Amino acid sequence: MSTANGIQLTLGIGPVPIAPPREVLEALAAVKVEMGAGDAPNGFEMSFDLPTRSPLRTLFLLTGGGGLPMMRVTLTVRIGAVAEPIVDGLVTHVQMQPGDGGVGRLIVRGKDLTALMDLIEIPGLPFPAMPPSARVLLILAKYAALGVIPMVIPSIVDEPPLPTARIPSQQGSDYAYIQRLALDAGHVFYLEPGPVAGTSKAYWGPEIRVGEAQPALTTGMDALSNVESLSFSFDKEKKTMPVVFFQEPNSKAPIGIPIPDVTPLNPPLGLVPPLPPKLRYLNDTAHLGPGAALMKGLAFASQNSDSVFGNGTLDVARYGRLLKPRRLVGVRGAGLPFDGLYYVTSVSHDIQRGAYKQSFKLARNGLVSTVQKVPV
Repeated sequence: MSTANGIQLTLGIGPVPIAPPREVLEALAAVKVEMGAGDAPNGFEMSFDLPTRSPLRTLFLLTGGGGLPMMRVTLTVRIGAVAEPIVDGLVTHVQMQPGDGGVGRLIVRGKDLTALMDLIEIPGLPFPAMPPSARVLLILAKYAALGVIPMVIPSIVDEPPLPTARIPSQQGSDYAYIQRLALDAGHVFYLEPGPVAGTSKAYWGPEIRVGEAQPALTTGMDALSNVESLSFSFDKEKKTMPVVFFQEPNSKAPIGIPIPDVTPLNPPLGLVPPLPPKLRYLNDTAHLGPGAALMKGLAFASQNSDSVFGNGTLDVARYGRLLKPRRLVGVRGAGLPFDGLYYVTSVSHDIQRGAYKQSFKLARNGLVSTVQKVPV
């Protein structure tokens, strides 16, 4: 499928994703992809224009109704010589919409491979003497045949329990159990398509807001502008500082300690943060050890540290590349309070024949940039 200015969309579909017949590609009218930060799963929606007697209706209805064991979908965008996967997931829902002139619309929706992980449940599976990171690696190993590449970062409290004291066991589906382990460690867990079609990176670790920034989103600079719309808001009430509790060894009295949101993995992107922030007392940390309580506090602080928010839309052909979530991006031309680096919290792809748009949301912890220049 060709979108605009040489941008090509490649579709793979099937139990083992392969290029579909020409009739499927010709019927594909639009694609939408949702990609968020944190632990949100990615989702996609494909719209097909089909005549009444098209055999593709039966194919996709069988897929959505369970006639086939698994219908996997991959979508890859090629811009020039660079090919980037944007979807690697499973079909979960199929909907028929009647249309005019005998041409109906078939809506195919799905999620990334966490949809499969949420189906597989082995309750009571023991993990003797295994720390949380090892349990995550063992669970993810069964998805290696699907191209899932684990990237697991142990926490500072990643200690194996003594088998004589406790043997951890799985509760719930693979996805639910991994998410629970991530929550306990103050981590996030998500799948990200790539680096090549048919593979996905499974990340279990802290949310990271450092690294090389994507080329700047430029507004209000005439011919240099590369966004169609961009607006910002400042909400100081969004910033919340957690207070975790430690037990004094002798008296067992709880001692509250506020946890700042600034860490090596979450440095300040704004020079002027809102003061004073709201306080949130994490009373459930009193029964934890010092390391576990600290990780809970740091995770909460990083997830509730933002007070400046941006949202907008761009044309991919003009921007020259795909804007990616869970990474930094520069902003220029928005004025002194809002220029600088931001964390991309979500990106939506809206793909049609002849057009490729992205809508996005940005966030950072304060006003005024901490850097003098952003990459362009």
